[in-house]
Amino acid sequence: MRRLLRDISWVLIIAGVLLVVDAGVTLIWQEPVTAVVAMIKRSEIDKRFLSYRRTPLTTTDLHALGALHTLDQRVSYLARREQRQVTTGAAIGRIEIGKIGASFDVVQGTDTSSLQKGPGHYPSTAFPGLGQTVAIAGHRTTYLAPFRHIDRLGTGDQIVLRMPYGRFTYVVEYHKIVLPTALWVTRNVGYDRLVLSACNPLYSAAQRIIVFARLAEVQPAPGTLHAALPASRA
Repeated sequence: MRRLLRDISWVLIIAGVLLVVDAGVTLIWQEPVTAVVAMIKRSEIDKRFLSYRRTPLTTTDLHALGALHTLDQRVSYLARREQRQVTTGAAIGRIEIGKIGASFDVVQGTDTSSLQKGPGHYPSTAFPGLGQTVAIAGHRTTYLAPFRHIDRLGTGDQIVLRMPYGRFTYVVEYHKIVLPTALWVTRNVGYDRLVLSACNPLYSAAQRIIVFARLAEVQPAPGTLHAALPASRA
């Protein structure tokens, strides 16, 4: 009986120490258990939509692009094509935020499973290049915490979205704290806008922190748009 009690005591002590360590790591960095889960989930991401080498443009697509007269029209065509074809949980592009050292694949969907893989694109919003609002959500303390420090973003900071059809650079306008019911943040406002959403404050889902950014530059992907141009327009 004494040995049993001693063993139980040691188990409780070790469990307590692990809980304290877990809490400390979470406060300083992020929740470690879900970080491991996220790394496993990230290895399972379907990345075939990240490159036209994996899913080449069809002959029909190339003819359709060749019939369009401006780069904006071609970017819009490819954006609509991608949004129609991509599946929930698959990678659609990559987000890079230099100010906070974040670089993650963005997946389609904001359901629980998708957000365990990384930042998730709201399916109800547009893809970059369609002149509308693009909204992306991400965790701040769990599953690698991709948006942990988005509260540090200020006016003028850049956010880059790399899509298979182009590189989109957005400039932060401002950020705002809202309630989870503030669905207006993803509405279209008449121009290309990027909205980043995450829980606020840290370790709570009582609010949302929203970063609003405006499109500043588009660099069409080489080898996709220009290859489709008729010789007379090249």
